[in-house]
Amino acid sequence: MRRTFLRSALAMAAAFVPAVAQAHVGAGATHGFAHGLAHPVGGLDHVLAMTLVGVLAFQMGGRAIWMVPAAFVGVMMLGGALGAAGVELPFVETGIALSVVVLGAMVAFRAKASAAAAATIVGLFAVFHGHAHGAEMPATGSGLYYGAAFVLATVALHGAGAALGYVLHLLTETRASALTQGVGGGAAILGLLIIAGAA
Repeated sequence: MRRTFLRSALAMAAAFVPAVAQAHVGAGATHGFAHGLAHPVGGLDHVLAMTLVGVLAFQMGGRAIWMVPAAFVGVMMLGGALGAAGVELPFVETGIALSVVVLGAMVAFRAKASAAAAATIVGLFAVFHGHAHGAEMPATGSGLYYGAAFVLATVALHGAGAALGYVLHLLTETRASALTQGVGGGAAILGLLIIAGAA
């Protein structure tokens, strides 16, 4: 089982290595609804973190299915407001990359935590994701449209993660466990590579 996990994790990490260097290299266009929808999927770190939130929520089940993604979205909006207001937050990029490491590990090892504890952890990292994009948004109507679309795209990525969790659940228990460990472990390794690249 351990060898299967290691092979899956390394294969996933290797597949995405070319994209790691471009995980969050700049804002790009930050105005208008279309740019807001597209922006989250342009950064590997954001895609991984937001998808892992959905996988984790599905894994945990119960209240976590809605509480964990809701915590991410709600606190991300708060972080976005802080960034847009010019409030400084240290280690934003490192916090974003670290979220991939922690969430990947939680998925890989099927973290046993209460829904409230998981929501708190997810919310902590959501501040960094929100702040990074709030700081890039113009204080105009197009910036508000961008922010609203960014939230919708985030919800969609959470949904995609939950769907991935469901697909893994449908597999036989042995395969599902190995693949889930590979997904989570591979994401965690990529998070470490992003941190190393940002250091």
